[in-house]
Amino acid sequence: MENGKRFWGYLRNHIKWYLLIMLNGLLMAVMMLLNGIVYEEVCYGFLLCVVVLIVVAAADYYVYDKTCRKLSVLRHSVTLSLQGLPETTDPAEQIYQELLQILSRNRMWLENEARERERDRTEYYTMWVHQIKTPIAALKLLLEEMEEGELREEMSRELFRIRQYAEMALQYMRLESETTDFVLRRVRPDDVIREAVRKYAGQFIHKKLGLHYEPVETTVLTDEKWLGFVVEQLLSNAVKYTQKGSVSIYMETGRLVIADTGIGIRQEDLPRVCEKGYTGYNGHADKRSTGIGLYLCSRILKKLGHTLTITSEEGVGTRVAVGFPAE
Repeated sequence: MENGKRFWGYLRNHIKWYLLIMLNGLLMAVMMLLNGIVYEEVCYGFLLCVVVLIVVAAADYYVYDKTCRKLSVLRHSVTLSLQGLPETTDPAEQIYQELLQILSRNRMWLENEARERERDRTEYYTMWVHQIKTPIAALKLLLEEMEEGELREEMSRELFRIRQYAEMALQYMRLESETTDFVLRRVRPDDVIREAVRKYAGQFIHKKLGLHYEPVETTVLTDEKWLGFVVEQLLSNAVKYTQKGSVSIYMETGRLVIADTGIGIRQEDLPRVCEKGYTGYNGHADKRSTGIGLYLCSRILKKLGHTLTITSEEGVGTRVAVGFPAE
């Protein structure tokens, strides 16, 4: 298919010159006949010119086809370098190659500049997240010295959210960096779940939510730190969008399930809940929703080779399942 396309392209570009040569040959043949040259000799000369023309055209097409094949091979590496472009004596093609070299240098300069800006931004936000932990820790100590009361509980909950958002920002920057510190090994999900539940125990108590947790007596191949972040995000969503009822955590045929009896998700929003920044109808109702949590979870699980399945019914609840590979 590609060879045929190349041949017809060559023919379209050169047909006018070949037709012009043939027309000149016919004119010469007519002039020779009018001047009394023998008909057989005129035909012989004309056919000889046609044969020479075909041979020259075939040789020219061979060179053209060879150049096209070389350029086709270069398509796979031209993003890295323009070295290896076929040499040419055509002034127009030389200008085209010079323009390509200029564009390539400009592209590399822009990519390097963008990479430097991204690295500076990553370093800044990473430093900011680590620095913000100091005043958070100080506020936590100050709250512990306050007397028990509703104000202290409310301030503790808001401080918990600040810590959660700071941690989310740090994980986001790590995930978007060029290198991600994934360490895969056999992990007991029970240890990860217990740590997340312990972290959100205050939220359960404040909202008077029940927790149905079935201990997980198995191991899975995953990264413990990143899986812990995912479980915390899913548990955070379950608590945030559940006003009454309970949250259930259990294993089901190789999948970790976190189900709640919250407000649920509209069916039209389900296909997009893992998109970056998408909050959906219920997310718009909750001004604290950022649309980043599930996006990060889906990105992390995809990098780990896990699956994320979300089913929900509005007004009934949401069920999120994290699937682990057999090996």
